[in-house]
Amino acid sequence: MGDVPDPPHALLEAVKLTKRFGSLVANDHVSLAIRAGETHALLGENGAGKSTLVKMMCGLLQADSGELLYEGTPIIFPDPASSRAKGVGVVFQHFALFDALTVVENVALGLPGHQPLAVLAARIDDCVRRYGLSVEPYRRVGELSVGERQRVEIVRCLLGDPRVLILDEPTSVLTPDESENLFRTVDLLTDEGRAVLFISHKLDEVRRLCHRATVLRGGKFIAEVNPKQESSASLARLMVGADVPRTPRVAAHALGEPRLLVRQLSVAGDGSRGSALHDINIEVRAGEIVGIAGVAGNGQTTLFNVLSGETRVEDHESIVIDKVAAGGLGPTERRALRAGFVPEERLGHAAAPDMRLSDNVLLTTHGDGQIVKRGVIHRSVLFARFQQIVKGFDVRFGGKDPKARRLSGGNLQKFVIGREVLRDPVLIVVDQPTWGVDASAAAFIRTTLRERAAQGCAVLVVSQDLDELLEFADRVGVMCEGRLTAPVPVAETSREAIGLAMGGAYGTHSAAGEGHHAA
Repeated sequence: MGDVPDPPHALLEAVKLTKRFGSLVANDHVSLAIRAGETHALLGENGAGKSTLVKMMCGLLQADSGELLYEGTPIIFPDPASSRAKGVGVVFQHFALFDALTVVENVALGLPGHQPLAVLAARIDDCVRRYGLSVEPYRRVGELSVGERQRVEIVRCLLGDPRVLILDEPTSVLTPDESENLFRTVDLLTDEGRAVLFISHKLDEVRRLCHRATVLRGGKFIAEVNPKQESSASLARLMVGADVPRTPRVAAHALGEPRLLVRQLSVAGDGSRGSALHDINIEVRAGEIVGIAGVAGNGQTTLFNVLSGETRVEDHESIVIDKVAAGGLGPTERRALRAGFVPEERLGHAAAPDMRLSDNVLLTTHGDGQIVKRGVIHRSVLFARFQQIVKGFDVRFGGKDPKARRLSGGNLQKFVIGREVLRDPVLIVVDQPTWGVDASAAAFIRTTLRERAAQGCAVLVVSQDLDELLEFADRVGVMCEGRLTAPVPVAETSREAIGLAMGGAYGTHSAAGEGHHAA
């Protein structure tokens, strides 16, 4: 009988780690081994304890009990610098980049020692060519889309030559093609004998890419499985403890008057790719959901800022909200027209990280005349609204009223959407509604938006998740290089046609839709 090959050894291992925050047990005797040459998935709902475990494994937090092993030897990482020096690299879901600096300057700040920027820019270019990550060293980070910022973080981490690479929701803001490039990068890294911990809510990706998966639920270890032998439904069931429902299609209902009209909207660019808008036309009627697909950096952020009033336009008639010309109005004035806005970046844009959640309610409700009257904040009314959001939208957290940065991504997203929905808007504009959100929370958010539309609200959704748009939008258009195709009914288009339009095949989206419809 031949010898059975030894399993690959663990580069980094957590052994019965426990972490408490007051009465909340975030991790309860959790164990996980990341092995050389493997990609290991870490799965769980938002709030399951994944982030806490990762922070203990890279020195951001210290465990209350249990231990870390590095190549079988107990080790303590007192801070992130010590873990990086040992070869543990982390790319977090929330970025740590300075908008005013260039890519190469941001990378320099994240690496030890000092290198001339020209030398470092050459290293970035070499990394980009090797791994297929599109990053321009001398662009200012403030001009980059979220997807481009994600790539900057990945490149910065790879330049540290990690032996263990932890990727937190790396594909949540990437297109399918960009995700494929990242998968090739991950495969190359594991072929080199490195270990990768892959945290994702996209279970199809996990099944395709990962060799093993550890599932957490409620801060506890639930199972370690081979994801290639599981279905997406069975993995979701392990994460949630029950079957995850699909977004229900509500009964057919009549559409009402247009709540949002955008006519021949053009905005000059500021020099960054995709920032200009060219002759945008949109109509969203009461009772419908219109989706906008597109690769990050093709004008979606500019469009959201123009619709929300953060960027005003000279032609006031180019944006009409509920029959009122709104192009020259600011965000508070547009909210007074009963419009709600949920930006792509929830921590720092939708919510102030170091403000308590109850105070974050004020950011979009201070002009409603209920919580703030004659310049005075009525704390009892504010806290009642806060509790209404928390209970109605199942926002989970530790403590009574934590700072926004203490919430997981999915729970903060539910809070932000709940804050807008409970204002009873006639129009909601949402950018990337389920970015980095687990399957259960994503289903909840989509169902909420679908129910609001059924009650007469007009909903405009910008998303890079084509499956999401095809599942719950009524019509879908595509943005490419600042131009928008005419939204067509989802029954009259396909994932392939939308993908072609995202790549710049103008007219393909509508033409494919018409052909499908004729069939």
